[in-house]
Amino acid sequence: MTAFEFQTQIIHHSDFIESFARKYAKSDEDAKDLAQETTLRALMNYTKFKTNTNLKGWLRIIMRNQFINGYRRKASKVVTYDSDSYLVKQGETDFYSPDSIINTALMNRLIDKLPTDLRLPFVKHFEGFKYHEIAEEMDIPIGTIKSRIFQARKALSAQINYEKG
Repeated sequence: MTAFEFQTQIIHHSDFIESFARKYAKSDEDAKDLAQETTLRALMNYTKFKTNTNLKGWLRIIMRNQFINGYRRKASKVVTYDSDSYLVKQGETDFYSPDSIINTALMNRLIDKLPTDLRLPFVKHFEGFKYHEIAEEMDIPIGTIKSRIFQARKALSAQINYEKG
């Protein structure tokens, strides 16, 4: 299928794309944005479309993925409230509050209380190491590493509930 034929079929399905976008979006503007983004993604990736494949199904998958990715982007934004000026700010805060400093100190104390066989894998994972990297460094099976990190989280959770309790 040539690029022109593909583009013609996409344009032919534009009503379908817009009506299907309304099922995901809350407003007409959001639906139009989602439909436009879906069309753009489809046109950009036409080489990945296989002839004799269900084009509507392919477009639905692209739309679903676009919707999910957009939702995740919105959900990952941090919103803070500044009570002095009654403004809502987006992004990370520029300071540490006394509560966060106390909570960090508490967490560090609780982590230090963990048994060594749980603490070491947990700290490595917390520092950003992958399970397989920790397993290689400690010369322990990856399943054991995962189990110990889970047990450390569980122990920390129980300790936090006890401290607050």
